[in-house]
Amino acid sequence: MKTTKLILPVAALASALFLCNCAEDPSENVPAAGVTEIEEVETPQTTTEPAAEPAPEASAPEPKAAAPTTTAGPVAYTFTEESKIEFVGSKVTGSHGGGFEKFSGKFRVAGDQPGQGPHTIEIDMTSVWSDAEKLTGHLKSPDFFDVEKFPTSAFMLTSVEPTEGADMFTLSGELDLHGMKKTITFPAKITMKDGKVHLDAEFSINRKDFGIVYAGKADDLIRDGVVMKLAMVATPE
Repeated sequence: MKTTKLILPVAALASALFLCNCAEDPSENVPAAGVTEIEEVETPQTTTEPAAEPAPEASAPEPKAAAPTTTAGPVAYTFTEESKIEFVGSKVTGSHGGGFEKFSGKFRVAGDQPGQGPHTIEIDMTSVWSDAEKLTGHLKSPDFFDVEKFPTSAFMLTSVEPTEGADMFTLSGELDLHGMKKTITFPAKITMKDGKVHLDAEFSINRKDFGIVYAGKADDLIRDGVVMKLAMVATPE
């Protein structure tokens, strides 16, 4: 009986200490990206119609003079070395920051709207880094990004919609990560300054949506939410 009375307070104290040591989850402090499966569009079947009888030739009309145009063509922008793609992952006892050193991308703007695409960012996954050398190696392994099997990741922007707030937009596009391709939607701030386009965004994604399911240690589980931080700068080509 005395042993039982002693074990219960000790267990309660251990539980309290464990709860006190739980670190804050940074993904709870940012908007969560919407993630949906990409819908496959079926190609409509067509039937071959018999060729129509050729129409009798008619005299060609006199050519009209082309009207002058004042509409400027789309401007191509390329992301500069100032750009940053970073992330914050966390577990029960703390957080780690990281990012990618090598990536490239471009987009086109026609007036104040996205021009004819593609609007893409391609990331060299082998360039991943973190605030701990051992963790960087682990992130490259099959437990996480498996960079040997999936050396690149890509995001193709498909939609930009204005939202409430100065310079705020909702971006949607196809994210190809870890061999899985899904549509993600997230908020971003887009501004123009000194001839440069600045895109800033901070949101979370669920790593398990892209097949990254490594749980971590039983007493220090890795959280599902990962904070993405984009600070992109682009200049005209």
